[in-house]
Amino acid sequence: MKKITFLFLTSILILSCSTSGTTFSDRSAENSNKEYKAHTIAFYNVENLFDLEDDPNTVFHDRTVRGEKFYTEEIYQLKQKNLAKVIADIGKEFTGTTPTVIGLAEIENYNVLNDLVNQEALKNSEYSIVHYDSPDLRGIDVGLLYKKSEFTPTNTHSHRLKIFDARNDSRRLHTRDQLVVSGLLEGEKVHFIVHHWPSRSGGEARSLPNRIKAGELNRHIVDSLLSLDAHAKIINMGDFNDDPVSPSIKEGLGTKSNREQLDAKDLYNPMEYMFNKGVGSLAWRDSWNLFDQMMVSKSLTQKNYATLQFYQAGVFNKPYLATPQGRYKGYPYRSYSNEGWTGGYSDHFPVFIYLIKEK
Repeated sequence: MKKITFLFLTSILILSCSTSGTTFSDRSAENSNKEYKAHTIAFYNVENLFDLEDDPNTVFHDRTVRGEKFYTEEIYQLKQKNLAKVIADIGKEFTGTTPTVIGLAEIENYNVLNDLVNQEALKNSEYSIVHYDSPDLRGIDVGLLYKKSEFTPTNTHSHRLKIFDARNDSRRLHTRDQLVVSGLLEGEKVHFIVHHWPSRSGGEARSLPNRIKAGELNRHIVDSLLSLDAHAKIINMGDFNDDPVSPSIKEGLGTKSNREQLDAKDLYNPMEYMFNKGVGSLAWRDSWNLFDQMMVSKSLTQKNYATLQFYQAGVFNKPYLATPQGRYKGYPYRSYSNEGWTGGYSDHFPVFIYLIKEK
Protein backbone atom coordinates (compact mmCIF):
# COMPACT_ATOMS: atom_id res chain seq x y z
CA MET A 1 0.00 0.00 0.00
CA LYS A 2 1.46 3.32 -1.07
CA LYS A 3 1.88 5.96 1.62
CA ILE A 4 1.99 9.72 1.34
CA THR A 5 3.94 12.28 3.31
CA PHE A 6 2.32 15.51 4.39
CA LEU A 7 2.29 18.19 7.05
CA PHE A 8 -0.90 19.12 8.86
CA LEU A 9 -2.34 22.30 7.37
CA THR A 10 -4.39 24.99 9.04
CA SER A 11 -5.87 26.47 5.86
CA ILE A 12 -8.71 24.86 3.93
CA LEU A 13 -7.27 23.50 0.70
CA ILE A 14 -8.09 20.68 -1.69
CA LEU A 15 -5.32 18.08 -1.56
CA SER A 16 -3.75 16.89 -4.79
CA CYS A 17 -1.72 13.95 -3.48
CA SER A 18 -2.69 10.40 -4.39
CA THR A 19 -2.60 7.02 -2.76
CA SER A 20 -3.80 3.54 -3.58
CA GLY A 21 -5.36 2.94 -0.17
CA THR A 22 -6.93 4.61 2.81
CA THR A 23 -3.90 4.41 5.12
CA PHE A 24 -1.26 7.13 4.99
CA SER A 25 1.61 8.31 7.16
CA ASP A 26 2.76 11.64 8.59
CA ARG A 27 6.53 11.81 8.95
CA SER A 28 6.69 15.25 10.50
CA ALA A 29 8.69 15.46 13.72
CA GLU A 30 5.58 16.36 15.68
CA ASN A 31 3.72 13.20 14.71
CA SER A 32 6.65 10.75 14.52
CA ASN A 33 5.66 8.79 11.43
CA LYS A 34 2.16 7.98 12.67
CA GLU A 35 -0.29 6.24 10.37
CA TYR A 36 -3.84 7.44 9.81
CA LYS A 37 -7.08 6.12 8.36
CA ALA A 38 -8.87 8.59 6.06
CA HIS A 39 -12.54 8.80 5.05
CA THR A 40 -14.23 11.02 2.49
CA ILE A 41 -17.68 12.29 3.49
CA ALA A 42 -19.46 13.95 0.56
CA PHE A 43 -22.65 15.73 -0.43
CA TYR A 44 -24.03 16.05 -3.97
CA ASN A 45 -27.15 17.70 -5.37
CA VAL A 46 -27.60 15.44 -8.40
CA GLU A 47 -30.13 17.64 -10.28
CA ASN A 48 -33.47 15.88 -10.61
CA LEU A 49 -32.60 12.20 -10.61
CA PHE A 50 -36.00 10.82 -11.64
CA ASP A 51 -37.02 7.39 -12.85
CA LEU A 52 -39.17 6.87 -15.96
CA GLU A 53 -42.50 6.48 -14.17
CA ASP A 54 -44.94 9.37 -13.94
CA ASP A 55 -45.85 9.86 -10.28
CA PRO A 56 -49.41 11.32 -10.19
CA ASN A 57 -48.79 12.72 -6.69
CA THR A 58 -46.18 15.24 -7.87
CA VAL A 59 -46.21 18.31 -10.10
CA PHE A 60 -42.97 17.48 -11.88
CA HIS A 61 -43.83 15.43 -14.98
CA ASP A 62 -41.37 16.55 -17.66
CA ARG A 63 -38.81 13.83 -16.87
CA THR A 64 -41.00 10.91 -17.88
CA VAL A 65 -41.21 8.97 -21.13
CA ARG A 66 -44.05 11.23 -22.33
CA GLY A 67 -42.74 14.41 -20.75
CA GLU A 68 -41.50 17.48 -22.58
CA LYS A 69 -37.88 16.59 -21.76
CA PHE A 70 -38.19 13.35 -23.78
CA TYR A 71 -36.72 11.42 -20.89
CA THR A 72 -35.81 8.01 -22.28
CA GLU A 73 -34.36 4.82 -20.83
CA GLU A 74 -31.08 5.61 -22.61
CA ILE A 75 -30.89 9.09 -21.09
CA TYR A 76 -31.76 7.74 -17.64
CA GLN A 77 -28.95 5.20 -17.84
CA LEU A 78 -26.48 7.84 -19.06
CA LYS A 79 -27.48 10.13 -16.20
CA GLN A 80 -26.93 7.30 -13.71
CA LYS A 81 -23.57 6.38 -15.23
CA ASN A 82 -22.39 10.01 -15.15
CA LEU A 83 -23.38 10.51 -11.51
CA ALA A 84 -21.72 7.25 -10.48
CA LYS A 85 -18.46 8.35 -12.11
CA VAL A 86 -18.51 11.62 -10.17
CA ILE A 87 -19.29 10.01 -6.82
CA ALA A 88 -16.58 7.39 -7.34
CA ASP A 89 -14.02 10.16 -7.98
CA ILE A 90 -14.77 12.37 -4.97
CA GLY A 91 -11.81 12.29 -2.59
CA LYS A 92 -10.11 9.47 -4.46
CA GLU A 93 -6.91 11.46 -4.93
CA PHE A 94 -6.45 11.47 -1.18
CA THR A 95 -8.01 8.24 0.09
CA GLY A 96 -7.56 6.07 -2.99
CA THR A 97 -11.15 4.87 -2.75
CA THR A 98 -14.77 5.96 -3.02
CA PRO A 99 -16.46 8.05 -0.31
CA THR A 100 -17.47 6.32 2.91
CA VAL A 101 -20.70 8.32 3.22
CA ILE A 102 -22.53 10.43 0.62
CA GLY A 103 -25.54 12.66 1.24
CA LEU A 104 -27.69 13.27 -1.84
CA ALA A 105 -30.35 15.79 -2.83
CA GLU A 106 -32.89 15.88 -5.68
CA ILE A 107 -33.45 12.13 -5.86
CA GLU A 108 -36.99 10.94 -6.56
CA ASN A 109 -37.19 7.67 -4.64
CA TYR A 110 -35.45 4.58 -3.34
CA ASN A 111 -35.42 2.98 -6.79
CA VAL A 112 -33.17 5.60 -8.39
CA LEU A 113 -30.72 5.24 -5.49
CA ASN A 114 -30.73 1.47 -5.88
CA ASP A 115 -29.95 1.87 -9.59
CA LEU A 116 -27.19 4.33 -8.71
CA VAL A 117 -25.33 2.11 -6.24
CA ASN A 118 -25.44 -0.73 -8.76
CA GLN A 119 -23.68 1.24 -11.47
CA GLU A 120 -20.33 -0.22 -12.58
CA ALA A 121 -18.31 2.58 -10.94
CA LEU A 122 -19.93 2.06 -7.53
CA LYS A 123 -21.13 -1.53 -7.19
CA ASN A 124 -17.86 -2.86 -5.74
CA SER A 125 -18.14 -0.30 -2.91
CA GLU A 126 -21.27 -2.14 -1.70
CA TYR A 127 -23.24 0.92 -0.64
CA SER A 128 -26.40 0.68 1.42
CA ILE A 129 -29.21 3.25 1.28
CA VAL A 130 -31.14 5.36 3.78
CA HIS A 131 -34.17 7.07 2.25
CA TYR A 132 -37.57 8.37 3.34
CA ASP A 133 -40.26 9.78 1.05
CA SER A 134 -40.91 13.45 1.75
CA PRO A 135 -44.00 15.50 0.85
CA ASP A 136 -42.16 17.77 -1.60
CA LEU A 137 -44.50 18.59 -4.49
CA ARG A 138 -41.75 18.13 -7.08
CA GLY A 139 -41.23 14.63 -5.74
CA ILE A 140 -37.61 15.13 -4.75
CA ASP A 141 -36.07 13.85 -1.52
CA VAL A 142 -32.74 13.62 0.26
CA GLY A 143 -30.95 10.36 0.93
CA LEU A 144 -27.75 8.85 2.26
CA LEU A 145 -25.42 6.18 0.89
CA TYR A 146 -22.87 4.46 3.10
CA LYS A 147 -20.33 1.69 2.79
CA LYS A 148 -21.51 -1.31 4.76
CA SER A 149 -17.90 -2.25 5.45
CA GLU A 150 -17.12 1.08 7.12
CA PHE A 151 -20.27 2.54 8.71
CA THR A 152 -22.95 0.83 10.80
CA PRO A 153 -26.20 2.79 11.29
CA THR A 154 -27.81 2.56 14.72
CA ASN A 155 -30.71 4.96 14.17
CA THR A 156 -32.35 6.87 11.30
CA HIS A 157 -35.09 9.48 11.37
CA SER A 158 -36.74 11.89 8.96
CA HIS A 159 -37.79 15.27 10.42
CA ARG A 160 -40.62 17.07 8.64
CA LEU A 161 -40.28 20.80 8.01
CA LYS A 162 -43.57 22.66 8.47
CA ILE A 163 -43.74 26.02 6.70
CA PHE A 164 -46.65 28.07 5.40
CA ASP A 165 -47.26 30.59 2.65
CA ALA A 166 -46.53 34.12 3.89
CA ARG A 167 -49.61 35.41 2.03
CA ASN A 168 -51.90 32.64 3.25
CA ASP A 169 -50.89 31.19 6.58
CA SER A 170 -53.33 28.31 6.20
CA ARG A 171 -51.60 27.07 3.04
CA ARG A 172 -48.91 24.52 3.83
CA LEU A 173 -45.78 24.60 1.68
CA HIS A 174 -44.54 21.05 1.23
CA THR A 175 -40.77 20.68 1.07
CA ARG A 176 -37.97 18.24 1.81
CA ASP A 177 -37.50 16.51 5.15
CA GLN A 178 -34.26 16.70 7.12
CA LEU A 179 -32.66 13.27 7.37
CA VAL A 180 -30.67 12.16 10.44
CA VAL A 181 -28.56 9.01 10.32
CA SER A 182 -26.59 8.02 13.43
CA GLY A 183 -24.12 5.16 13.59
CA LEU A 184 -20.62 3.87 14.17
CA LEU A 185 -17.63 4.93 12.07
CA GLU A 186 -14.21 3.73 13.20
CA GLY A 187 -15.98 2.51 16.34
CA GLU A 188 -17.18 6.03 17.20
CA LYS A 189 -20.72 7.43 17.20
CA VAL A 190 -21.21 9.91 14.37
CA HIS A 191 -24.42 11.72 13.35
CA PHE A 192 -25.07 12.75 9.73
CA ILE A 193 -27.79 15.32 8.94
CA VAL A 194 -28.75 15.73 5.26
CA HIS A 195 -30.64 18.79 3.98
CA HIS A 196 -32.18 20.44 0.97
CA TRP A 197 -33.60 23.71 2.26
CA PRO A 198 -36.42 25.65 0.54
CA SER A 199 -35.39 27.38 -2.68
CA ARG A 200 -35.09 31.07 -3.49
CA SER A 201 -38.13 30.89 -5.77
CA GLY A 202 -39.86 34.27 -5.72
CA GLY A 203 -36.68 36.06 -4.72
CA GLU A 204 -34.02 35.69 -2.03
CA ALA A 205 -35.58 38.12 0.46
CA ARG A 206 -39.14 36.93 -0.02
CA SER A 207 -38.19 33.27 0.43
CA LEU A 208 -35.73 33.82 3.30
CA PRO A 209 -38.32 33.15 6.08
CA ASN A 210 -38.69 29.60 4.77
CA ARG A 211 -34.98 28.98 5.11
CA ILE A 212 -34.98 30.61 8.53
CA LYS A 213 -37.58 28.00 9.52
CA ALA A 214 -35.41 25.25 8.04
CA GLY A 215 -32.51 26.58 10.08
CA GLU A 216 -34.59 26.52 13.24
CA LEU A 217 -35.45 22.86 12.68
CA ASN A 218 -31.81 22.09 11.88
CA ARG A 219 -30.67 23.87 15.05
CA HIS A 220 -33.26 21.97 17.10
CA ILE A 221 -31.94 18.65 15.77
CA VAL A 222 -28.33 19.61 16.54
CA ASP A 223 -29.25 20.82 20.04
CA SER A 224 -31.16 17.61 20.71
CA LEU A 225 -28.13 15.51 19.79
CA LEU A 226 -25.85 17.68 21.94
CA SER A 227 -28.25 17.47 24.88
CA LEU A 228 -27.91 13.68 24.79
CA ASP A 229 -24.14 13.87 24.37
CA ALA A 230 -22.30 17.15 24.87
CA HIS A 231 -19.42 15.78 22.78
CA ALA A 232 -21.56 14.47 19.91
CA LYS A 233 -19.78 14.27 16.57
CA ILE A 234 -22.17 15.81 14.06
CA ILE A 235 -21.74 16.35 10.32
CA ASN A 236 -24.33 18.76 8.90
CA MET A 237 -24.47 18.67 5.09
CA GLY A 238 -26.73 19.78 2.30
CA ASP A 239 -27.92 22.24 -0.29
CA PHE A 240 -28.97 25.10 1.97
CA ASN A 241 -29.99 27.46 -0.88
CA ASP A 242 -28.09 30.13 1.07
CA ASP A 243 -24.42 31.01 1.25
CA PRO A 244 -22.18 30.48 4.31
CA VAL A 245 -22.54 34.15 5.26
CA SER A 246 -26.35 34.28 4.94
CA PRO A 247 -28.40 35.05 8.09
CA SER A 248 -30.06 31.62 8.04
CA ILE A 249 -26.61 30.03 8.33
CA LYS A 250 -24.51 32.44 10.40
CA GLU A 251 -27.19 33.47 12.86
CA GLY A 252 -29.77 30.70 12.56
CA LEU A 253 -27.33 27.82 12.88
CA GLY A 254 -24.61 29.60 14.83
CA THR A 255 -21.75 28.76 12.46
CA LYS A 256 -18.18 30.03 12.72
CA SER A 257 -15.32 29.94 10.24
CA ASN A 258 -12.57 29.79 12.88
CA ARG A 259 -12.37 26.48 14.70
CA GLU A 260 -10.36 28.08 17.50
CA GLN A 261 -13.32 30.30 18.45
CA LEU A 262 -16.02 27.66 18.75
CA ASP A 263 -18.28 27.54 21.77
CA ALA A 264 -19.72 24.21 22.87
CA LYS A 265 -22.81 24.33 20.62
CA ASP A 266 -21.31 26.11 17.61
CA LEU A 267 -20.88 24.49 14.23
CA TYR A 268 -17.61 24.91 12.36
CA ASN A 269 -18.23 25.85 8.71
CA PRO A 270 -15.04 25.53 6.62
CA MET A 271 -17.02 26.51 3.52
CA GLU A 272 -17.20 30.13 4.70
CA TYR A 273 -13.46 30.55 4.16
CA MET A 274 -13.78 29.18 0.62
CA PHE A 275 -16.81 31.34 -0.17
CA ASN A 276 -14.92 34.45 0.89
CA LYS A 277 -12.16 33.42 -1.52
CA GLY A 278 -14.64 33.26 -4.40
CA VAL A 279 -15.15 29.49 -4.51
CA GLY A 280 -18.65 28.29 -5.41
CA SER A 281 -20.62 25.12 -6.06
CA LEU A 282 -23.14 26.60 -8.50
CA ALA A 283 -23.38 29.66 -10.73
CA TRP A 284 -26.28 31.96 -11.52
CA ARG A 285 -26.21 35.06 -13.73
CA ASP A 286 -22.40 35.22 -13.76
CA SER A 287 -22.20 34.98 -9.99
CA TRP A 288 -21.01 32.05 -7.87
CA ASN A 289 -22.85 30.73 -4.83
CA LEU A 290 -21.79 28.14 -2.27
CA PHE A 291 -25.18 26.71 -1.31
CA ASP A 292 -23.70 23.24 -0.90
CA GLN A 293 -22.00 23.11 2.47
CA MET A 294 -20.63 20.77 5.10
CA MET A 295 -20.34 21.74 8.77
CA VAL A 296 -19.11 19.86 11.83
CA SER A 297 -19.63 20.10 15.58
CA LYS A 298 -16.84 21.19 17.90
CA SER A 299 -15.94 17.63 18.89
CA LEU A 300 -14.78 16.99 15.32
CA THR A 301 -12.37 19.95 15.22
CA GLN A 302 -9.77 18.84 17.76
CA LYS A 303 -6.10 18.49 16.81
CA ASN A 304 -5.73 15.17 18.63
CA TYR A 305 -6.20 12.63 15.87
CA ALA A 306 -6.30 9.70 18.27
CA THR A 307 -10.06 10.00 17.67
CA LEU A 308 -11.92 10.65 14.42
CA GLN A 309 -11.49 14.32 13.43
CA PHE A 310 -12.14 16.76 10.60
CA TYR A 311 -9.06 17.30 8.43
CA GLN A 312 -9.96 19.30 5.31
CA ALA A 313 -12.88 20.43 3.16
CA GLY A 314 -13.28 21.09 -0.53
CA VAL A 315 -15.50 21.62 -3.56
CA PHE A 316 -15.08 18.82 -6.08
CA ASN A 317 -14.84 20.83 -9.31
CA LYS A 318 -12.71 18.76 -11.66
CA PRO A 319 -12.54 20.13 -15.25
CA TYR A 320 -14.82 17.43 -16.67
CA LEU A 321 -17.62 18.68 -14.37
CA ALA A 322 -17.59 22.16 -15.94
CA THR A 323 -19.52 23.23 -19.03
CA PRO A 324 -16.92 23.01 -21.82
CA GLN A 325 -18.05 25.85 -24.09
CA GLY A 326 -20.64 28.48 -24.85
CA ARG A 327 -22.25 31.16 -22.74
CA TYR A 328 -22.08 29.06 -19.57
CA LYS A 329 -18.52 27.82 -20.01
CA GLY A 330 -17.04 27.00 -16.60
CA TYR A 331 -20.44 26.63 -14.90
CA PRO A 332 -21.33 23.18 -13.55
CA TYR A 333 -22.10 20.97 -16.54
CA ARG A 334 -25.77 20.32 -15.91
CA SER A 335 -27.52 17.30 -17.40
CA TYR A 336 -30.42 19.27 -18.88
CA SER A 337 -30.68 22.70 -20.47
CA ASN A 338 -33.50 24.38 -22.33
CA GLU A 339 -32.51 22.34 -25.38
CA GLY A 340 -32.85 19.05 -23.49
CA TRP A 341 -30.28 16.43 -22.50
CA THR A 342 -26.72 17.79 -22.60
CA GLY A 343 -24.68 14.76 -21.61
CA GLY A 344 -23.60 16.52 -18.42
CA TYR A 345 -23.82 15.75 -14.72
CA SER A 346 -25.55 18.29 -12.46
CA ASP A 347 -26.03 22.02 -12.02
CA HIS A 348 -24.11 21.73 -8.71
CA PHE A 349 -20.56 20.68 -7.89
CA PRO A 350 -20.25 18.16 -5.02
CA VAL A 351 -18.64 19.16 -1.73
CA PHE A 352 -16.71 16.99 0.70
CA ILE A 353 -14.67 16.75 3.86
CA TYR A 354 -11.94 14.36 4.96
CA LEU A 355 -12.08 12.70 8.37
CA ILE A 356 -8.91 11.10 9.71
CA LYS A 357 -7.97 8.99 12.70
CA GLU A 358 -4.66 7.68 13.95
CA LYS A 359 -4.38 3.93 13.41
